Amino acid sequence: MNAAVATSVFGAFMVLTVALGLLAVRRKGTEKGRPAGLAEWSVGGRSLGTVFIWVLMAGESYTSFSYLGAAGWGYNSGAPVLYVLAYMSCGYALGYVVGPMLWAYARRHGLVGITDMIAHRYRAPWLGAAVALLATVCLLPYIQLQITGMGVVVSTISYGAISINWAYFLSFAVTTGFVVISGLRGSAWVSVLKDVLVIGTLGFLAVYVPLHYFDGYGPFLDRLVAEKPQWLTFPGHDSGGLGQVWFVTTTLVNSLTVVIFPTTVAGYLGARNAEALRRNALYLPFYNVLLFVPMLLGMAALFVVPGLTGADSNLALFTMVVDSLPAWAVGLVGVAAALSSIVPMAVFMLVIGTMWGRSVLGAIPRLRKGAAGAASGDGGGEAAGGRQKLWSQLVVVGAGALALLLTYTAPDTLVRLSLISYEGMAQLVPMLLLGLVWRRLTLHAAVSGLVAGFTLVCVLVFGGHDPVWGMNAGIVGLAVNVVVALAVTWLGPRAADGRPDAEVLALDDEFPRDGVPSRGAPVSPPASS
Repeated sequence: MNAAVATSVFGAFMVLTVALGLLAVRRKGTEKGRPAGLAEWSVGGRSLGTVFIWVLMAGESYTSFSYLGAAGWGYNSGAPVLYVLAYMSCGYALGYVVGPMLWAYARRHGLVGITDMIAHRYRAPWLGAAVALLATVCLLPYIQLQITGMGVVVSTISYGAISINWAYFLSFAVTTGFVVISGLRGSAWVSVLKDVLVIGTLGFLAVYVPLHYFDGYGPFLDRLVAEKPQWLTFPGHDSGGLGQVWFVTTTLVNSLTVVIFPTTVAGYLGARNAEALRRNALYLPFYNVLLFVPMLLGMAALFVVPGLTGADSNLALFTMVVDSLPAWAVGLVGVAAALSSIVPMAVFMLVIGTMWGRSVLGAIPRLRKGAAGAASGDGGGEAAGGRQKLWSQLVVVGAGALALLLTYTAPDTLVRLSLISYEGMAQLVPMLLLGLVWRRLTLHAAVSGLVAGFTLVCVLVFGGHDPVWGMNAGIVGLAVNVVVALAVTWLGPRAADGRPDAEVLALDDEFPRDGVPSRGAPVSPPASS
């Protein structure tokens, strides 16, 4: 009976999820009598307001990690897990400046992602394709992690009635179904439902679990301080050397990385205007307060379900939920956690599809024929824009299917790749951000820095040297990256680039706070890459 009730609640909300995704695209319909193009699908037509941008970007922050990984880190290590709150808050502060800058640059030149921006900045379509390949390697593990996370959640809340393999497939099918049809706009709509459930369930659990198991926070915290004090200080318990230096360097490199992460940039580019991004940067840190709940409840599970090891520690929170709540409530908590997998996974898949449809397949000369002017599907070159959208949708299905297949057959492959996901993406920071504010950074310098930094990160991480000297390996790679890029810029060849600054650099004043272009700047001219 418990399995039937919880599964029914879960199934009803999955149907509602797909319906919201379909309703989002149906409500938008067609744009000026033409089928919606790549920009409408991939960045929501650049028309999402503050609320939708807020829930969408919060949705990327609250993944299955929020219910599983955060609780597992709290259970296993304690204090080091606070790095998540630190880097996300610092990243939002950086996003106040970086978000509008990238939004203005992309809107001015009709671009739809970081690979587009890099190809345009350095006048090198091949570089956009290469970055798309690199980003795909770093993003695929996140799709696999969300599939795995949702599978674990669904199997647990169904009291084992749904096997974990079927739960993996369900995760893939639901996400692929609505993201292929509705794109970023559908993800934003589903994020509203997800956020209501996340806020409600975590708020409830924050009060319920301490009262139910410890008679309140006072007795719980007294017991934690008395019996598990090492969980409350650095480097935490059994943390592998995750001390203060690691905490600071990880916060720094992750906060830099998150503002140029392809999924974050997709949220930036979906905004109606730059002011929506600035307001969003102010509001998002308040959402982070909720992350304290699974972290703290993970430590509460030390006394309720002691002895969890390995991957089972990620179920610390859900073990208490299933043990103490009625089946319908278990179903609701499970839905919130499942949607926390579906929404970010949808954006990951959408971003991979957009990068390949635009920068890889779109860069092949035969496929690019007639594509000039197809910057966003909302101007000239409509047929080519439609083809890019179709290629992107096909890649979405392919990327999701590949992640699902590897989840079944070789999960360790993507797990190992996930070790370099954030540190690897960090190596794009100089190429993108430094390149958009410093004209002298050359193509040779940007590529040399990227290769040096990424290679060093791979050597350190896969060689078992992360942390290195107590520091996050990503920050070491990023430092080498910058040094190499600067050295090659000053000592290497300087290719002539006769374009004006407005064509090369990201000038935020081109699009002031009301989003209206100044100096007669075009909104969506043909892309030059």
